[in-house]
Amino acid sequence: MSDTPIDGTCDRRFAALKDAFAANFASGLDVGASVAVVHRGHLVVDLWGGFVDEERTTPWQRDTITNVYSTTKTMSSLAVHILSDRGQVDLDAPVATYWPEFAANGKEQVLVRHVLGHTAGLSGWEEKQAPADLYDWDASCAKLARQAPWWTPGTASGYHAITQGYLLGEIVRRVTGQGFGAWFREEVAESLDADFHIGLDPAEFGRIAPVIPPPLPKRPEVMPPMLVRTMTNPRLSAEQSWEDGWRTAEIPAGNGHGNARSVALCQAVVSTPVVEGVSLLSRNAANRILETQSDGDDLVLGDRYRFGMGWALSSPGLALPIGDRACFWGGWGGSVVVNDLDRELTVAFVMNKMRETTVGDQRSATLVAAAQAALD
Repeated sequence: MSDTPIDGTCDRRFAALKDAFAANFASGLDVGASVAVVHRGHLVVDLWGGFVDEERTTPWQRDTITNVYSTTKTMSSLAVHILSDRGQVDLDAPVATYWPEFAANGKEQVLVRHVLGHTAGLSGWEEKQAPADLYDWDASCAKLARQAPWWTPGTASGYHAITQGYLLGEIVRRVTGQGFGAWFREEVAESLDADFHIGLDPAEFGRIAPVIPPPLPKRPEVMPPMLVRTMTNPRLSAEQSWEDGWRTAEIPAGNGHGNARSVALCQAVVSTPVVEGVSLLSRNAANRILETQSDGDDLVLGDRYRFGMGWALSSPGLALPIGDRACFWGGWGGSVVVNDLDRELTVAFVMNKMRETTVGDQRSATLVAAAQAALD
């Protein structure tokens, strides 16, 4: 593992980041992975290495992609902010303004920003939701529209692990008339030449590095009741991401497929005004992401988090070094993206070897720190 080849390009200022990336393979932390950095609108680091399979028989290539789980949420949130910047969505308006059926069962005053900030009170489904039911967009959204909030909206965060993507995605669909995956592809990914997909064409399956499931976590003595309620209906497994149905469905909170380059290019529109000549989000709109929506113990995750509009902000106890004008989120297993608006810096990390984390771990923390140090 110590001689794992690292391919790609790296601005010489970021040599220490490349060394840190290689060290993750040498220590056995990674099997296959990619890391990318966009600074002031230009891709300055684009590296990949390792293998697409646990047996280490097939090298990770430039165009290898994998399921990034909840890093996908940063894309669904970005879509809503772009529409807000265009005057098509008011972040302070009720969701029912765009989705009238959503007003049922006391949700008339659930605002768009509540959904972005995980404070809408809809962290899971009340009606039975089997894992394969996630592939049925209309039915999944209709169940959420019918149910009552599980707590008073706007009063606390409770991580909307899967539901956030349907809630934000349905707003996008109602406003634009397009399914979320198609709208994102045409308006964001293709504009930035970013190889990121929410709803993957089967023709692309051959490029996937299947995730390597993490070891079973040690079960805590006490689990937050809202965690159990949220995460057991449906109860998901990493192996589900290997299914064709998962790959082709639109699950904007969890089944995005891409690599670090594509994640960084899409997300860099938050950290810098123009990305490779393309402008999708104004500075005023990006600054709204940093408006605190909740700051306290998350009802689902248990730990303290400070959420802005669609991303987490600097919070106590994070492994990732996050500044006051930065936002981030990650995916189950270890993928992560950090947007630093002061440095005009975006760092993305994508891998196939999963660990029990959603907010980054030692691997990404060292990469983010190295990127920051290169500029400081």
